[in-house]
Amino acid sequence: MKASAKTRRLVITIDGPAGAGKSTTARALATKLGYIYLDTGALYRAVAWKAKVSETNYSDSIAIQNLLQQMDLHVKLEDDTTRTIVDSQDVTAYLRDPEVTRVASTVAAMPEVRDWLLPVQQRFGQTGGIVAEGRDMGTRVFPDADVKFFLKADLDTRTTRRYQESRQAGHGGNQEDIRNQIHDRDTRDQSRDIAPLVPAADAVVIDSSSLTVDEVVATMLESISAHL
Repeated sequence: MKASAKTRRLVITIDGPAGAGKSTTARALATKLGYIYLDTGALYRAVAWKAKVSETNYSDSIAIQNLLQQMDLHVKLEDDTTRTIVDSQDVTAYLRDPEVTRVASTVAAMPEVRDWLLPVQQRFGQTGGIVAEGRDMGTRVFPDADVKFFLKADLDTRTTRRYQESRQAGHGGNQEDIRNQIHDRDTRDQSRDIAPLVPAADAVVIDSSSLTVDEVVATMLESISAHL
């Protein structure tokens, strides 16, 4: 299913917890539709990366606010790939480092960070033709999105997926540690005061535990077809 020149270009959001398959699914869906894929999690990871390399106390909201005031962050799309640029440096390759991931879950809970990144994300939705994935895309960033999805999976499945991704990327860690990290991340995401992780009221909820990426994308395309 490819979007034609006459097809209305939609804003599509995919939210969900860590390991539910959001990134892989969003990329595949964007490719099918000929849309831009926006990995909003990379923006939070970029802040985490900057805090890490500058040795900023990432638990100190004042220190993070000062960091943001001095930080130049933008995203460019290159061959359907989102490149994240911090202070003129392409940091895309560093954003999946386990330590950056750990720090990102802390800074992402800070209202100051979420407010600072909100307009950066919203600019991408102005012309439509975008698949944006994250944790508050359909509830806060694009509340008027044309189609919203919430992708979930059971904790065991998500742990296995993240463990396999970690091994393929050459990182260490064991499944029990990863399980605990995901569980802790779920708790932080679901309990934060600003934009907690919840499905939008009008989101289509899909459990990907026993589904392949192709099956999830096919399910999404069925919902999207009614809006094209």
